[in-house]
Amino acid sequence: MHQRRGTFRDETVDYAAVGATRAHDLMAYPPEHSIPAEDAWRIGSGQARFDTAADLLMSWAALRGAGLRVADVRPASGPMYTGVAFDDQGNAVAPSSMEHEQRFAADGTPYVGAGTTLQVHGRVSGLNADAELRVIFVDEEPRRVAFALGTVGGSVVSGEESFLLEWRDNDEVWFVVRAFDRPTALAYRMLKSLVRRRRRMLFQGYLRAISPLYATPEA
Repeated sequence: MHQRRGTFRDETVDYAAVGATRAHDLMAYPPEHSIPAEDAWRIGSGQARFDTAADLLMSWAALRGAGLRVADVRPASGPMYTGVAFDDQGNAVAPSSMEHEQRFAADGTPYVGAGTTLQVHGRVSGLNADAELRVIFVDEEPRRVAFALGTVGGSVVSGEESFLLEWRDNDEVWFVVRAFDRPTALAYRMLKSLVRRRRRMLFQGYLRAISPLYATPEA
């Protein structure tokens, strides 16, 4: 897998804290008025497991696994801002090249790419989950794959979620999802427990898609 990093600089998302799902202290200090969430699961071990899960993740399988229909996937038309990458100690490193061939799933849908916009349609916990989303960043490295989605509009919440797959030094493969949601729909503003339930259901769907043998409990 080629090393590739990309961050899309654009002002069309409907929240200010773009990229905040990268913050180590997200759970303690989430963006104002938002509800943070994160979970991590060991989904196997070895390169074959990592490669299979990475391909699923980058072809939108997590969203589909949560019962959402992915539509109108549009890759960014302009150049992507590569940004500044950081190593594990927080030191800045040179961004890698963004030149790559566009990949497509079997049904012709473009793979995840920085700046890509998409529509999702469906219901979560019986409530509308339609939204327009934008891919905020993409990281693809030999042992790590990650990307984040930010809301553009039309969603019952405003915010961001990130997906990370890691093939760790001990050979374990981990799937990590982080998010923050600011309620926008009246029902969610009135009942914050609905936001947490929605997020829990989404996380379970993502896990089922990336690790089909993993049995998640019923909500």
